[in-house]
Amino acid sequence: MNNQQFRALVVRKGDDGVSRKLEMRSVDDLPDHPVTVRVQYSALNFKDALSAEGHPGVTRNFPHTPGIDAAGVVESSSDPAFTEGQRVIVTSYDLGMNTPGGFGELIRVPGDWIVPLPAGLELRDAMIFGTAGLTAAMCLQRLESVGLTPQRGPVLVTGATGGVGSMAVAILARCGYRVAAVSGKAAAAGFLERLGASQVLGREAVTAEEKKPMRKSEWAGAVDTVGGPVLAGLLRSMDYQGAVACCGLVASPELHTTVYPFILRGVALLGVDSQDCPMQQRRDLWDRLAGPWRPSNLDAMARECDLEGLEEEIRTILKGGQTGRILVRVSAG
Repeated sequence: MNNQQFRALVVRKGDDGVSRKLEMRSVDDLPDHPVTVRVQYSALNFKDALSAEGHPGVTRNFPHTPGIDAAGVVESSSDPAFTEGQRVIVTSYDLGMNTPGGFGELIRVPGDWIVPLPAGLELRDAMIFGTAGLTAAMCLQRLESVGLTPQRGPVLVTGATGGVGSMAVAILARCGYRVAAVSGKAAAAGFLERLGASQVLGREAVTAEEKKPMRKSEWAGAVDTVGGPVLAGLLRSMDYQGAVACCGLVASPELHTTVYPFILRGVALLGVDSQDCPMQQRRDLWDRLAGPWRPSNLDAMARECDLEGLEEEIRTILKGGQTGRILVRVSAG
């Protein structure tokens, strides 16, 4: 038996409901996968907060450690593709859902979930990006695959103060796009402008005149992290042959719209899912994030907490109070 101990946030579900606290765990509690990684940094995402609340749509098996993002150093590996001491990134797949995740000092995962840390990127930087940055990069990649360029016109980002939204604003601005950011948080205008937004709008700019099937065309492209009536309103205001990359549903999973934007303006609605993104595409996107798509103000996009500070941050994100990224310092480098 391996009695190595490590700290982890553990969520338990019983007759009295859901509880979570920091506990000491044993390596023997981890699944039987070939690569063990000592996690240095993670990040808090909305999905992690749902897992920490025991949401059955995210996590079914308890006790459980959330954390869909992890960056650290390989501690041991029976997979020849990875060696002890190698710096790596692990995001999405089943990590932090039903496989113990990045809110623990150790994880054990299959080799085909792992991305070697690209040159030019530190572990801390990788977790400022995390799944949010990867998803934002996928959105831009999808939009450009249907012809979006900076010359086509402005790009709108909804839910712009959230993790994916703030990353999308910064990455689009870094790539030369004129970005309009939509947020319900008026006090966050300065933050969004520092990320590169040339215009900050309230939600009513997208959702007003909801009964009209079409609105004035304004946007060449859009990244929507909200869904529901915001996405419906956005579709009505897209430019001819504009495209929307949709990756979120914090407002609602339902979409009430007409076919007019699609058949009168040729608008494209592109679904984006980073959880099962193919590995080659994943590696390519991480290389772009480490290089030409890396925002110059990356460090300013996140605030940092340790494992002890997670509880407060989980409560904040569940109330919709997150601005930017929450970087989680898990263990010493």
